[in-house]
Amino acid sequence: MRLTVVGCSGSAPGPASPASCYLVEHEEFALLLDLGNGAFGALQGVLDPGMVDAVYLSHLHADHCLDVAPFIVWHRYSGRSDGRTVPLYAPVGADRRLATAYDPDGGSIDDVFGVTAIGAGRWTIGPLAVTTVRTQHPVECYAVRLEAGGRSLVYTGDTGPSADVVELARGADVLLAEAAHPDVPGLPDGLHLTGRQAGEHAAAAGVGRLLVTHVPAWVDADAQLAAARAVFPASELARHAGVYDI
Repeated sequence: MRLTVVGCSGSAPGPASPASCYLVEHEEFALLLDLGNGAFGALQGVLDPGMVDAVYLSHLHADHCLDVAPFIVWHRYSGRSDGRTVPLYAPVGADRRLATAYDPDGGSIDDVFGVTAIGAGRWTIGPLAVTTVRTQHPVECYAVRLEAGGRSLVYTGDTGPSADVVELARGADVLLAEAAHPDVPGLPDGLHLTGRQAGEHAAAAGVGRLLVTHVPAWVDADAQLAAARAVFPASELARHAGVYDI
């Protein structure tokens, strides 16, 4: 598997990166994990949108799903789409949420996407074995484990501290973990991880490598990384346009 960071800014696009979007490729199959605001422009510099084989949305907050709208525009009006529908996996209600984001008067996105509602469980997407668990977040959100060719990648989506996410990541080669919260008092529970908590999750799961991601532009990313490394030395920052072999 190969991971390309299309966007990694937390909570909103930042000056150095769009919001969350990660391209996973294996055996010429291309899967997008999330498609947050600002990410579609960057995606076009990495991959022809017509080559996207499937889309997985961890949840329906704007910084993880809103650039589905320009993806629809491209497929409908660029003249470059081959007309096939793209499988889209997302929590219940994604079809209504995304149709409204595209057009407030409603309508359908069925000409572009074949939408499958997800929950916690196991299935496959192309050549990838998929396992999902519910995370600690105010809206329905699912962390995902992808396995292929004897390798494994786990993406947390958005989550507060979660034993289920630790178990999902058990022994994974790479954990792509959000770290949106600075380590300061008074932050709400069940929303995001700090850098230290991301490192603690990686250590508890015994993963091979931690990629710290989803750091908002107003949070010190280097401090988040330092906090993660204090408890899990094999940590690094996920960088916009970074490419990682899993």
